[in-house]
Amino acid sequence: MNVLLWGVLPYLVIAILVLGTVWRYRFDKFGWTTRSSQLYESRLLRIGSPLFHFGILVVFIGHVGGLIIPESWTEAVGISEGLYHFNALLFGGIAGVCTLAGIVILVVRRRTTGPVFMATTRNDKLMYVLLIGAITLGLWTTLVSVGAGSEAHNYRETVSPWFRSIFRLNPDVDAMADAPIQFHVHALVGMLLFAVWPFTRLVHAFTAPVHYLFRPYIVYRSRDARTPAPTGRARAGWNPVGTPDRDRKSR
Repeated sequence: MNVLLWGVLPYLVIAILVLGTVWRYRFDKFGWTTRSSQLYESRLLRIGSPLFHFGILVVFIGHVGGLIIPESWTEAVGISEGLYHFNALLFGGIAGVCTLAGIVILVVRRRTTGPVFMATTRNDKLMYVLLIGAITLGLWTTLVSVGAGSEAHNYRETVSPWFRSIFRLNPDVDAMADAPIQFHVHALVGMLLFAVWPFTRLVHAFTAPVHYLFRPYIVYRSRDARTPAPTGRARAGWNPVGTPDRDRKSR
């Protein structure tokens, strides 16, 4: 069972994630969207969306630091294990609470706003269940670590080596098997979330609007009081609009 869960399942999830994303991009480009519902309700959205997105960004950065960066690297730059775990628990706990609060607000909004709820699909409901489950389990591991104090399990000696070994194509099954049950459940729910990722609205996370940084300015022209009225039978839409800048250049 350990080989199946920690040696085979990760590669199945990666295959589904990659191939599913490619399939979605090729055959469902018009569905590659968050299906924004801001038009129907914006008050709760203005609260829940920033909480969730900024919180999940900090959670992602924390996972990258904890799973990818080896313990020996942080010790080499003078960061002790105690200081690392203190910062991880403090900022990770705050980010986790903000993320959970944000998604709960979004779920309440979706359930109590009629048009938004009518636009909710089964994929959306599954996505919310898995997201809340993964976030809650992450907070659970944090609370368990705080309660254990100095005897807390050091996941950087079990979960982190297993995670890095997956990408070396030599999964360290024994390392992950030695981790406590809360880390097992958290990892399984996380893998399930990534398996359904390409088939939900979460796929929009792979579309970063980088081109916004390089696109040209959009020039908006407004009517000016000095613009002459249309004459003759010409269509008004084809007449020059006129702006203060244009008038100055013509002079």
